[in-house]
Amino acid sequence: MAQQHDQPVNINLRLRMKSQHAVDPARRALLGASASAVALTGLGPWPHAFAQGARPLPGYAAWKDASAMIVHSPNTIELRRSAMGDGVITPASQLYVRNNLTPPSADILTHGDAWQVQIEGVRKPRAFTLAELKKMPTETVTMVLQCSGNGRGMFPSKPAGTPWQVGAAGCVMWTGVPVRDLVRVLGGTDAVAKFLTGTGGEVLPAGVDPKARVERSVPLLAANDALVAWELNGQPIPLAHGGPLRLIVPGFTGVNSVKYVKRIAFTATESDSSIQQTDYRMSAPDAKGMIPSDPSVWEMPPKSWINSPLPEGGTLRAGAAVIIKGVAFGGTKAVKQVEVSTDGGATWKLASLVGPDLGRFAWREFVANVDLGAGTHLLASRVTDVTGRTQPEERIENKAGYLNTSWRDHAVKVTVA
Repeated sequence: MAQQHDQPVNINLRLRMKSQHAVDPARRALLGASASAVALTGLGPWPHAFAQGARPLPGYAAWKDASAMIVHSPNTIELRRSAMGDGVITPASQLYVRNNLTPPSADILTHGDAWQVQIEGVRKPRAFTLAELKKMPTETVTMVLQCSGNGRGMFPSKPAGTPWQVGAAGCVMWTGVPVRDLVRVLGGTDAVAKFLTGTGGEVLPAGVDPKARVERSVPLLAANDALVAWELNGQPIPLAHGGPLRLIVPGFTGVNSVKYVKRIAFTATESDSSIQQTDYRMSAPDAKGMIPSDPSVWEMPPKSWINSPLPEGGTLRAGAAVIIKGVAFGGTKAVKQVEVSTDGGATWKLASLVGPDLGRFAWREFVANVDLGAGTHLLASRVTDVTGRTQPEERIENKAGYLNTSWRDHAVKVTVA
């Protein structure tokens, strides 16, 4: 079941989060944004005018904290590792952005309550408006949202795609209606159902193959934890993150949580969309292309990384206490423990889990006090989940650079003098 929290916990968390007051007016202003501003989110290369200088945030994400973000392209925006800070919840203003297609017009947020999602593959199929969903009992789940390619930039093979480091991830709260409740209201799923399939509401350009649509299928079991959500961190979901309505699949990589969801179906087979059949597959590094028989990128394996200290923080002072801080998560399983190493994995020390435990899908903060002598040190972390799976030393080599959980790749080198 999706993790539930009583109201007092949610209130306290919202008070702990960085202020969003500067965000909301900007988000509302986007509702009247010009078509040209939204067009910046289009597919294709980044405009040449920005190629030699700092890349500005695209119009649909202009409300984000520009100083904390790395703009790789109009559809790929990463949070700097040094900006992750302390605290479990990632503010929306610092949450990464990854879009596979141009987002719909921001006008869809103006009349968000009228947005409809069709539920199919059930005994009594029907459509729900967002206004109708809001009248149903809700749940809030806190989870790690992570791009499938987070850590791709660490692959020596330099796979094609955005060279993400660690910032294509965040830990956020989603609020909405559990998919399992919709299924119950609609009489249960069809007997042949094996997959939960979500379809996004992006508009394909004229002449584009319909198979280019954003449509992802996940194993049916995932429906037990899935939400149809309209709030992110207690606020309406912005366009950049799939508002007004998004399918949320906790424990799975971000591509499976379909934005602008307009159709949820319980299907006997996986979607025939290209994003399902020939993209997001764990294909061999030397494969000519991805094929449906390759493993799909679904559940996230255990992963952790250190956010402080970092090399960009400069030389550490000899004799001073050093506190290692970072985050760790287990995908669909809770975190059991985190270990840290100051000598590149030769020896390990148990770290302390700190801060609130917000459920098995959320990440845990960890800290460790260490003594570092003069010289260079390779700091690393590794997490073990409650089933005993431990973050591996080496990455799984694959053509597209997906699911990099290597603790060695994520290690940081610091100097003490």
